[in-house]
Amino acid sequence: MTQANPSASTQAAAARAALADSPLIVTVAPNGAYKQAADHPAVPLTAAALAQEARACLDAGAAMMHMHVRDAQGRHSLDAQAYRDALAAVKQAVGDSLLVQVTSEAAGVYKAPAQMAMVRELRPEAVSVGLREVAVPEIPESELAAFFAWLARERVMTQVILYDAADVRRWHALRARGLVPAGAWSLLYVLGRYSAGQVSSPHDLLPFLQVAAESDDALPWAICAFGREENACVTAAAAFGGHVRVGFENNLLLRDGSRAPGNAALVAHAVQGGLTLGRPIADAADARRIYGAVR
Repeated sequence: MTQANPSASTQAAAARAALADSPLIVTVAPNGAYKQAADHPAVPLTAAALAQEARACLDAGAAMMHMHVRDAQGRHSLDAQAYRDALAAVKQAVGDSLLVQVTSEAAGVYKAPAQMAMVRELRPEAVSVGLREVAVPEIPESELAAFFAWLARERVMTQVILYDAADVRRWHALRARGLVPAGAWSLLYVLGRYSAGQVSSPHDLLPFLQVAAESDDALPWAICAFGREENACVTAAAAFGGHVRVGFENNLLLRDGSRAPGNAALVAHAVQGGLTLGRPIADAADARRIYGAVR
């Protein structure tokens, strides 16, 4: 009797690491593109403030920072020199003890050519790229493929941001067609981006996991979430073997609904959830090993 080939989900289950053997990467996203001091006085808007936040969040258990920078008026910026200044300030504060990922987010200000040009100019250790921001009609497919090839060749740790199940399928299709070569790729699932009031629920993770199981292209993945159930969402993701991103970019509230005093409190809650599940908490070396592996 001929045995059928195992499905992608069966293969993934067989390769799944035990939680106790899977360090949890906790990333802090301390500011985002839009939050201002009026939203919370502890939102870090300068290089010095980002450095101070890096120290506090490292002490709380973060292995990684997702960094946005602002211009002199506090507006979202992709200025390469502003990034260099902020990266230098964080490095002075914490050395290499945090992996710093810069954003290439459009935020209604930038178009894909400028986003891609900034990444090439800066050549960061790690970057996040919204798939639906760069895979756009005005960018020829050959140019998109060249950008992905450059990221892979330069070994930039690239986290591809996906907002729904359709984005996940689109990513899988690009990989299957050979437009995205082996590289240091990971995925970020954004939970509840289009929900009422932009408030996330752990249930929002399920469609991502269902579509991910359709492919044997297993990459490290993480989630971010909006609102007071951010902690419930990241704990659910950690239970399924994912990694987590928390912070003021998407949420200002503790799990009891009160305002967080700072990003470090959100990091500490995420760490607590991971430890409750029996997962060791990753440090920056773990994050570089996991997110930096070529797949």
